[in-house]
Amino acid sequence: MTLHPTVDAVTRRIRERSGPTRSAYLQQIDQAARRTRGPDRMGCANVAHAFAGVPSDDRFRIVAEKAPNIGIVTAYNDMLSAHAPFQHYPDLIKTEARRLGATAQVAGGVPAMCDGVTQGTEGMELSLFSRDVIAMATAVALSHDMFDATLMLGVCDKIVPGLLIGALQFGHLPTVFVPAGPMTSGLSNGDKAKVREQAAQGLVGRDALLEAEIKAYHGEGTCTFYGTANSNQMLLEAMGLHVPGTAFVNPGQALRAELTREATRTVLDITRARRYAPIGQVVDERCIVNAMVALLATGGSTNHLIHWVAVARAAGIVIDWDDFSALSDVVPLLTRVYPNGSADVNQFQAAGGPGFVIRELLDAGLMHEDVLTVRSAGLREYTRIPVAAADGTTLSWQDSGESGDLNVVRPASQPFSATGGLKLLQGPLGRSVIKVSAVPEDRHVVQAPARVFDSQEGLQTAFKAGELDRDVVCIVRWQGPRANGMPELHKLTPPLAVLQGKGYKVALVTDGRMSGASGKVPAAIHVSPEALAGGPLAKVQDGDIVRIDAVAGTLEVLVDAAEWAARPLAQMSPELQAANAAGCGRELFTGMRRHALTAEEGACTWL
Repeated sequence: MTLHPTVDAVTRRIRERSGPTRSAYLQQIDQAARRTRGPDRMGCANVAHAFAGVPSDDRFRIVAEKAPNIGIVTAYNDMLSAHAPFQHYPDLIKTEARRLGATAQVAGGVPAMCDGVTQGTEGMELSLFSRDVIAMATAVALSHDMFDATLMLGVCDKIVPGLLIGALQFGHLPTVFVPAGPMTSGLSNGDKAKVREQAAQGLVGRDALLEAEIKAYHGEGTCTFYGTANSNQMLLEAMGLHVPGTAFVNPGQALRAELTREATRTVLDITRARRYAPIGQVVDERCIVNAMVALLATGGSTNHLIHWVAVARAAGIVIDWDDFSALSDVVPLLTRVYPNGSADVNQFQAAGGPGFVIRELLDAGLMHEDVLTVRSAGLREYTRIPVAAADGTTLSWQDSGESGDLNVVRPASQPFSATGGLKLLQGPLGRSVIKVSAVPEDRHVVQAPARVFDSQEGLQTAFKAGELDRDVVCIVRWQGPRANGMPELHKLTPPLAVLQGKGYKVALVTDGRMSGASGKVPAAIHVSPEALAGGPLAKVQDGDIVRIDAVAGTLEVLVDAAEWAARPLAQMSPELQAANAAGCGRELFTGMRRHALTAEEGACTWL
């Protein structure tokens, strides 16, 4: 299939823009790849320290037989449902590696915080920052330099981007990502949202709300909506960094365990066949474009317009929101998964899942097929679905076939929308993004008086006081990377959804982030430049008419041009400055803020 001209053009301009940085990166990993392997190159004391804690048979394999040694980086903790399954993965991987005459060691662990736990709390201000901590922790784990390949165990929001950024610092190593899968379906996401909206109005109490939440989040695995965590898994499939079809198999299944063993076999196949497929070569400009296309075709999380900019930079590749926008104009929306529809990811998987979507995009010329992946058969292998034999120990793959449910997944010839799920907005208020796939079409344009808030708590207070029962565009500023770490503002979804449900024209404009689970209410998010950097949001006043137009792609304030030019920038209040300098972990930002990049640059604090 001929590559779509827009996909080709975007890829070419990314390649041209990235020329110097990509060349420097490839030179760096090529030099690392040419070195003698660590156990043969390093001093005897170094090697002895590295293997002092492993069985003697493993030492013999590594030193005498020069067998491959796999470094495992894990995001395991047993507090979070998505990462609890990883507890037993290292033993499973080690057993499989030994069976194949190789070895594996846990190189290190990385923190894994849950935005669902920290949402609306001070801890959320560490959320985006944690991505860069995870990247650094990954690099620290691999810095022992004793590994021939790596396996990355992680699933959720900041964890996968952080692992990926860290792994790319050791881009000469073959690397496979190993997920744990989503929890089985509980209370539907739609029913859960209804109870949240009832609670926001005071119609049900805490007991009823807690009961609903527990029924929705009831076991091991990721949340079942198509938020940032599950978007991560879709993108890794499209990038060829998984064992094909691994993303959405539930924890506890025999197939899940066998796919983890297959990840071990896959990374060893690369090293033993001497097939040059290190992660730094797999993640090239075409691979990044494939990830962007997969995100748009599935209406994935807006968080990835930040995360994948940072991921690309880690590989010497420079992308921006204009690239996403150009692709969104030609990439059709092929899925309806909550919050873009009523189905959850288990229903998405049953209807065809990532394999179906990737096949449709490849056949439509919307993805690059001529890419390197961790599998020798290339990206076409990712259009197939894994199946375990009755004994649970033999894998095979079958064609994804037709859609199992046209209400959930559609072919490219019959999309839900001719364009992608995300839209770039720009105008006098700056540049921002909006997730249009979940917003009703009659809400794609909102024009209303502004109500300005300096915190999400201020909006919640105004809602409870009945001050927002009208057409309104809520401006929530001082929420950018430099201000307070750019927290997600998902707690604002229920009250705003209540106002929208009453028939009011309602929208949100913020330099903060929204959860990947958000979408029903029009939200212009990641506004850049942020208010603290002198961005136009700092000029908006109560009563200004603000217009969000997702059709035209504009974000405007309808104020006389002369008045707007003369209007001074508001300053963050001393009280808010003091709050941002205290509390849960905020002191960690004291030395980091001056290094923060804009949202459009990936909001990195250290790269």
